[in-house]
Amino acid sequence: MDVVHEILGAERHSLLELGVGGGHNLSHLSSNFNCVAVDISPDMTVLSEQLNPGIEHHVGDMRDIRLNRMFDAVLIHDAVSYLLTEQDLIDTFATAAMHLRPGGVLMVAPDWVQETFPDGWVFNWNQEKDGTAIAIEEVMEDSDTSDTQVESTYTYTITKDGETTVEADIHITGLFPINTWIKLVEDAGFTVEMKPLPPNEGGYGSWLFVGIAG
Repeated sequence: MDVVHEILGAERHSLLELGVGGGHNLSHLSSNFNCVAVDISPDMTVLSEQLNPGIEHHVGDMRDIRLNRMFDAVLIHDAVSYLLTEQDLIDTFATAAMHLRPGGVLMVAPDWVQETFPDGWVFNWNQEKDGTAIAIEEVMEDSDTSDTQVESTYTYTITKDGETTVEADIHITGLFPINTWIKLVEDAGFTVEMKPLPPNEGGYGSWLFVGIAG
């Protein structure tokens, strides 16, 4: 989160993460920020609390939660990809604006933008832990380019104690052009800048949208 320190200075700042999930990102931030976390899923919130003991957590929807507190920064990482409509984005950016002090920093990191979405993309990776091996295949498709949604199918081949099983999971996520991201963040009262990010394994998340609260 060097971008926060670049804009606000090197002192310790307060940070609200919307869509904390299992808390992996948060675990890398809490040593440098005074953090508060929100997630819509009680189960994911419990996982994050286990990984980040002592950090304040709330169960709530990033589109309408109101903590009645102000922060120096708001982070919405890959959870923003599960917003499927422009109205979802509008409501979420309004939430961020309600929780940021003037000059505060909003950071939004979608998995993909429309301009770089790799339709028909296939990605494979493997994980192994405690004697269990998992081979994962992800297939991403945009079967209807007239809407703002794409589909990811995950196939898990699990080998444990010499036995192999196969599980599948489908995720529906949002896909929007860069101009939509910029316009809707600006409409929420922010000055917006795009920053390139080194893509994660598989090419995810090459852009960070940074908004400065008015």
